[in-house]
Amino acid sequence: MSEISVFGAGAFGTALAISLARAGKNVQLIARNQERADILRTANENTARLAGVRFPDTLVVTSDTSDPALICMLAVPTQELSRFVQGISQEFVGRTLVACCKGVDRTTGLGPTGVILNKCPMSEAAVLSGPGFAIDIAAGLPTALTIAARSDVTARFLQEALSTKVLRLYRSTDIFGVELGGALKNIMAIAAGITIGAGLGESARAALMARGFEELGRFAQSAGANPTTLAGLSGLGDLVLTCTSEKSRNFAFGIGLGQGAKADTSITVEGMSTAIAVADLARARNIEMPITFAVAALLSGKISTKEAVKMLLSRPLKKE
Repeated sequence: MSEISVFGAGAFGTALAISLARAGKNVQLIARNQERADILRTANENTARLAGVRFPDTLVVTSDTSDPALICMLAVPTQELSRFVQGISQEFVGRTLVACCKGVDRTTGLGPTGVILNKCPMSEAAVLSGPGFAIDIAAGLPTALTIAARSDVTARFLQEALSTKVLRLYRSTDIFGVELGGALKNIMAIAAGITIGAGLGESARAALMARGFEELGRFAQSAGANPTTLAGLSGLGDLVLTCTSEKSRNFAFGIGLGQGAKADTSITVEGMSTAIAVADLARARNIEMPITFAVAALLSGKISTKEAVKMLLSRPLKKE
């Protein structure tokens, strides 16, 4: 039986499976169906997402979900997580489910671990988040992430089971802080991309990142998160990475919007759904989040890119 099952053969799930198998761990990568698993096995790589990165000989690629490992890493988009977990909830009983996705479920307003426990209360839920691009992890480049669980015992167990020489995990029990840092930074990455795409410059992006970080912390603390968590890898670290690199789908998506492109809903950009969900929650809780409100309004088709930029630039002067 495998030590670790990675569900989801997209870029991030594949990268995690490769990294862990390369470190000598017994890993299975579970694709969405038999056809997809056969394609991956035949190519011995994920040509669609990580072309040129060969699978380690020990990596098992399958579509069989009947007997997953005790540690299950769920690398599926946040907006698909509820349906996915419900579909095989019986197989997950007694397992530790590690959410490897970032965002807020648009239907329930829950983070990934909340979605997991809502659909499979007989499992234990944890979350993996932080500044790590799939291509870097798959290439074996040094990466540091945060693993969070409700108990330090579980967090320590996962830290030891999932860390490698190049994939370094720091542990936390602040699940809300880790989840929200990973979710909200995607909104800010879209806004940062819009700033660059619209030609407003690097200085404007730096200002937006700073104000966005303050906005991120304000919302997270209202949900009971520890402020120090937001200053760590899953908050500030991830914010810096995704607001400054076009490897980030959210940042690249924002650049397109800033240049006048229409939103392409066929690609997974977690910040799109997250912005709308978080904007609704912030209004309900009376939390001021001007960047989030502007991005959500733009993505909902209520305002144009030019109007979104104007909203942000016309904010009243106040004490920092």
